[in-house]
Amino acid sequence: MNTARLRTSALRSATCAAAPTTSRARIAGTTFIRTKATLPDLPYDYGALEPSISGKIMQLHHKNHHNTYVTSFNNFSEQMAEAKATENIQSQIALQPLINFHGGGHINHSLFWENLAPVNQGGGEPPTGKLAAAINDSYGGLDAFKDKFNTALAGIQGSGWAWLVQDTQTGSVGIKTYANQDPVVGQFRPILGVDAWEHAYYLDYQNRKAEYFKAIWNVINWKAAEKRFQ
Repeated sequence: MNTARLRTSALRSATCAAAPTTSRARIAGTTFIRTKATLPDLPYDYGALEPSISGKIMQLHHKNHHNTYVTSFNNFSEQMAEAKATENIQSQIALQPLINFHGGGHINHSLFWENLAPVNQGGGEPPTGKLAAAINDSYGGLDAFKDKFNTALAGIQGSGWAWLVQDTQTGSVGIKTYANQDPVVGQFRPILGVDAWEHAYYLDYQNRKAEYFKAIWNVINWKAAEKRFQ
């Protein structure tokens, strides 16, 4: 199955689409235009990551799950704008967790697609340069890092993500896990993430999620990770 090529960075698309749709809202007599989130295109075909991740999973994960986060985030954001316009504080409080969840799902998945690449496009090739040096300094080598990362993934109870992050204050790298769709924000910068939700692997691996955690390294796009590392 063919898909359009990625037109913009997936991270940028999480907040500002290349061809955005807009809506108008009015608060305190001032009209502003809010840019809506849009589903990013993939830079590879759905089946291009096989056998590590099947085309069926990629299609469902992208077109169904990610698209639901985008649609819900936009809908709840519209409701939030209305609640602010009417000064409905109770509704604003109720809507904020929903915006955080679906907005986080959009951001996380937009980064995740960039974290992956077919083998013939560099998937699985080890990191180089400053990122490789940082991993070596913190973990003693790439294999040791993968072992610790997969241990963190296996320790997630329920749904969540594991991330290689960079501390924006010290510049060092580390492994952190986040529940549900909580995004990496604040002191840490997301460098590389793996989705541990069942929808990311169950069709292929059923309850053998450790096999998924091992196989995904064959299609990890370290070049994208290197670009995020500062």
